[in-house]
Amino acid sequence: MFSTPTLKSLEQTVAFTERRHAILAGNIANTDTPDYKSKDLSVDTFQKSLREAIQAERQEQEMSPGLRLSLLNSTSPATGPSFEDSKKVAMESVRDSMKQIVYHDGSDDSLEMQVTQIAKNQSMHTMAIAMMKTQFRQLQMAITGSANV
Repeated sequence: MFSTPTLKSLEQTVAFTERRHAILAGNIANTDTPDYKSKDLSVDTFQKSLREAIQAERQEQEMSPGLRLSLLNSTSPATGPSFEDSKKVAMESVRDSMKQIVYHDGSDDSLEMQVTQIAKNQSMHTMAIAMMKTQFRQLQMAITGSANV
């Protein structure tokens, strides 16, 4: 119930934005530190990894139940990793993208640039949280059978 592709994606987005916010705040704290190189997480890498993980989930959902069951049970070395393992690898690559810190060349480490990046990151975080709230509100309405939640 809580492992839908939408909720998984939103959870990863919130985790990414929280991690990125901490890194960007560190850049601002060290603005006046001599020879400090600003750091960041690659939004493009994260979004690419997330897109690939979502596509893997969609491919599974589009399969017939029989084919899905046979792929889930195929773990022999001859056939390669199982379908479930490939889904786990896709989601792990999303988490790994949060660990890849990018160092800038120092030409763009102005305070204004960092504040702009924090504002963009905050917007992505706020959007993900709002969408998660909507998902949980819909789930609550389905459970209680009432729209007055």
